[in-house]
Amino acid sequence: MQGNMCRARSITEPMLNIRGSGAFLPRRGSLQITLFAPGGVNVKSPHNGNQGTEFDMGRAFQNRKESMAKTADAKTKVYSKYGREIYVCAKSGGTDPSGNLTLRGLIERAKKDQVPSHVIDKALDKANGAGGEDFSPARYEGFGPGNCMVIVECLTDNPNRTFGDVRGVFTKTKSKIGTPGSVSHMFDHSAILAFKGEDDDAVLEALMEADVDVSDIENENGRLTVFAPHTEYAKAKQALLDAFGDMDFETDEIQFVPQTATPVEGEDVAQLEKFLGMLNDLDDVQNVFHNAELPENA
Repeated sequence: MQGNMCRARSITEPMLNIRGSGAFLPRRGSLQITLFAPGGVNVKSPHNGNQGTEFDMGRAFQNRKESMAKTADAKTKVYSKYGREIYVCAKSGGTDPSGNLTLRGLIERAKKDQVPSHVIDKALDKANGAGGEDFSPARYEGFGPGNCMVIVECLTDNPNRTFGDVRGVFTKTKSKIGTPGSVSHMFDHSAILAFKGEDDDAVLEALMEADVDVSDIENENGRLTVFAPHTEYAKAKQALLDAFGDMDFETDEIQFVPQTATPVEGEDVAQLEKFLGMLNDLDDVQNVFHNAELPENA
């Protein structure tokens, strides 16, 4: 599958992953939504060169300050999303990464996305304590700009609020939120483990010896990517660690991988970026997956 088909996380991050994941699958393509600073500054003034320079340089500083504020805000959102997911993962599966492989992968991914250690530690400490916040997973799906298929994953302490917020994004971008199962049957819910290597036969043998149900193994440009059903995530990862020791996983996630692509062109491209950006602005949204395929020059 070629083209820019992806999962979205954060406004400023590439997507397979709307929060940020270390590596992305080249076969699936990628889309990047970036917050751009305003354009260049003209320092020439029809009245007084010095005054014009001072005025326009001041404008440049203001633009830069606003841009930095947006960047800081985007980082804060990424930290918050990771903190919430780490907390929920540790609360349900234990705070020891060696015994909770999902947590281990999540922490490694957070570090690659430059999430500060204190954010990770705070989430783990909170999970260790009694009580705490009560988040539950919620998933919404439907059709986005250009009629592409979309799945939105959330962690929420108020499902009614979250549904209203997500539905509002669909409505404001002339998209259509659907019922459970309306598009998810067109995605494979897959565990994806990617790492440097070339011997796919050895990897397949190790996985088969551990009785892992392997969907596919890709060997491309010195990188191996293992696909397995999402229920096989822990078994597949442990089999690789047992066979090859400590590994640096470039991708270590469970994702919804689209089975088909929907071309998105023209005005729908900008509308899709707006749609994904608005979803990312929602605190409860953790991941967004879609099957949009963008033009090469988009």
